[in-house]
Amino acid sequence: MAFGKGSLILSLKLRVDCGHVLELLFFLFCVSHSVNGHIRYSIPEEMKKGSVIGNMAQDLGLDLTRLRSGRARIVTGESIQYTELKADKGILVVNERIDREQLCGDTTPCSFSFEVILENPMELHQITVEVTDINDHSPTFKKSNLKFEISESALTGARFPLTTADDPDVGVNGLREYFLTENDHFLIKQNSNADRKKYAEMVLQKPLDRETNSYMSLKLVAVDGGTPQRSGTVNIDITVLDANDNAPVFNQSVYKATVMENAPRDTYITTVNASDADFGSNSIVTYSFSDLNSGIGDFFTIDEKYGTILTKGSIDFERDKTYELIIEGKDQGGLTDSSKVIIEVTDVNDNAPSISVMSFTSPVSEDSPSGTTIGIINVKDIDSSENGQVNCRIEGNAPFKIKSNLRNYYTLITDTVLDREHVSEYNISVVATDTGMPPLSAKKIFNLKITDVNDNAPVFLQSMYNAFVTENNSPGVSILTLRAKDHDENQNAHISYILEETTVAGSPISSHISVNAESGVVHAVRSFDYEQIKQLVFVVRAQDGGSPPLSSNVTVKILIQDQNDNPPQVLYPVQTGGSVVAEMVPRSADVGYLVTKVVAVDVDSGQNAWLSYKLQKATDRALFEVGLQNGEIRTIRQVNDKDAVKQRLTVIVEDNGQPSRSATVIVNVAVADSFPEVLSEFTDLIHDKEYNDNLTFYLVLALAVVSFLFITCVVVIISVKIYRWRQSRILYQSNLPVIPYYPPRYSDTLGTGTLQHVYNYEVCRTTDSRKSDCKFGRAGSQNVLIMDPSLTGTMQRIQSEKSILDEPDSPVEVSSTTFLPLRHRSGSICV
Repeated sequence: MAFGKGSLILSLKLRVDCGHVLELLFFLFCVSHSVNGHIRYSIPEEMKKGSVIGNMAQDLGLDLTRLRSGRARIVTGESIQYTELKADKGILVVNERIDREQLCGDTTPCSFSFEVILENPMELHQITVEVTDINDHSPTFKKSNLKFEISESALTGARFPLTTADDPDVGVNGLREYFLTENDHFLIKQNSNADRKKYAEMVLQKPLDRETNSYMSLKLVAVDGGTPQRSGTVNIDITVLDANDNAPVFNQSVYKATVMENAPRDTYITTVNASDADFGSNSIVTYSFSDLNSGIGDFFTIDEKYGTILTKGSIDFERDKTYELIIEGKDQGGLTDSSKVIIEVTDVNDNAPSISVMSFTSPVSEDSPSGTTIGIINVKDIDSSENGQVNCRIEGNAPFKIKSNLRNYYTLITDTVLDREHVSEYNISVVATDTGMPPLSAKKIFNLKITDVNDNAPVFLQSMYNAFVTENNSPGVSILTLRAKDHDENQNAHISYILEETTVAGSPISSHISVNAESGVVHAVRSFDYEQIKQLVFVVRAQDGGSPPLSSNVTVKILIQDQNDNPPQVLYPVQTGGSVVAEMVPRSADVGYLVTKVVAVDVDSGQNAWLSYKLQKATDRALFEVGLQNGEIRTIRQVNDKDAVKQRLTVIVEDNGQPSRSATVIVNVAVADSFPEVLSEFTDLIHDKEYNDNLTFYLVLALAVVSFLFITCVVVIISVKIYRWRQSRILYQSNLPVIPYYPPRYSDTLGTGTLQHVYNYEVCRTTDSRKSDCKFGRAGSQNVLIMDPSLTGTMQRIQSEKSILDEPDSPVEVSSTTFLPLRHRSGSICV
């Protein structure tokens, strides 16, 4: 097969196992580049999935890198994709089972086409794959038996149409010829239709004699031309009728008619007519379709009596453009004739265009330049002529346009620069309309989302923020919230608030306040003191999360409000802890004599610093007064000899805050004319004060010691009572006789006692009675300590087992005079 310049002919041998081995020789044809990038391959049907069709990349002159970068893909309008492109190898392989008969039927040659699209830049290559036939079907008859009634008067040469065998294979593998079993009366005659489809007629070669043979059974065999040869058989049953000498004859050998597609049921097509020269019942002709195997009966009906042909099923121009009917006219004697009816189908505009999306990109960045390709669509109309011509447009005022670069392919591109902040999503309606009457259209809506780029900086809601906070605030308190907006979205609109570093009063601003990076809330890091810092002025930057980030600044001013948190401070008279300062007033002082002036200040501001002075307590309130505003202490009467030398004035200084704070100062005034008199009076005062202070301390200490001893005695007494009660309960509940037992060397030094065990004590008393310690020894010790109450500060110790004076230990003071060496044993009690 020659296909022009640059063509390549390949011959491959394929073995297909279909129950027996079939060897086929087929050609793989690859056409090199033409203007429209068209190549053609030839493969046999029924190839296994994954079988190689051809090296498309090599045949098109494309390298594998171009296939991958261009996202090469197969585009087909069919529901089944028979081929697959291996982009990594550049080869076409079989993707689905290919049945030539299912794909093309009787059409030869059989092929299917598809396009391979590459992007950036866009390329379109059309691939045609021709599917060659293999002999995988046997001829078949629609009926298993054919019945004929033939008059014995049938003339030699009379023809009897036989049902055709159907072989889906084509070419040499299709139906080749018919055979009729040997007989004396009939032979087979083969003919072909205009579409080269073979049909057979049985021809009478020797007159029939009903009296000799009234019934015959023959076999019709249909064989194809494949290797190995396949065949199909149908039985022919012939009944010989008596004398009908004339067969029907049609007045036309070929009838022609037209019908509009989608014509309603029972639409009139044409009428056929056959006449019979016989008389009576032998002249009555009935009409029928002779070839029911082709499926004609699904679309047309014929009136058996009048030969009128009507539509029965849906007529579709896109499926069949022409129908060829074989009409049989048969009389009552079984004689027949046949005629052909050719029906042409007229196309109507009954198919709307179809829109297929080859490629669509969504979302698209808002900074995409004008003319950016966002989609490729394929528009087809399966109607013919003007009914199949299509125009494509975009509805509405969307900033897009559509243009056609290749046949049936349209590119959807941007017409202007996009702005997501203005429109974030488009519904693009593409309408395809054909030129038929009436015109039909199809619409496809593309939902295009616009992605954001960081093209908007954050903007604060205010050009400057002012806030107030009262001093002595709690650390971490929220002062104000900064708000900024960013018209972008997602990460580009994620705003972070950043405090710009600066110094306030020699320390960084971050040591005073903090800004929450997410919420923009300004918090106080520490408690503010109005007396140290009156205001804080700083800059906060709002920065988005884009790349690169955009930001804007705002100035924040926080004014610290004063609080009445400082009491007045007395500067004069000076208060000292160890000495007494007194103001002297001569006894000759007149009314209004200025004794002294109380000087105080308040570090607060405003009304919190307004001070007032009041006389709270005085030895003689009728002698002195204090100026409310200036703190001057003056006499309000004449000083006389009866007035005490020592005058003690308590002056309270209050500020004007809410609540008010105050300070107290004691002013000692000496009413005397000489210094020695004053000195003796105030010296006694100092000594009395020291004595009173010591006395108070000792009284408190004594009360604490007595309370501790009392509580300790109560606890010990209760414990002993509980212990004795439990021991008595044990003795009372026991039913066994009590037999006293005394251990060896037992000495009853304590007389008759109630304890079951002997406890051993060591008792000592130290010189510091407040540091006492008590220890109880374990039961069973043989040491007994007896304290004689008649001896003051002495102890007697009896050892029944052995002497404890092995080695003297450090002496212990007993009472105040007696020292005895004691060895630490068992338990001890220290008082």
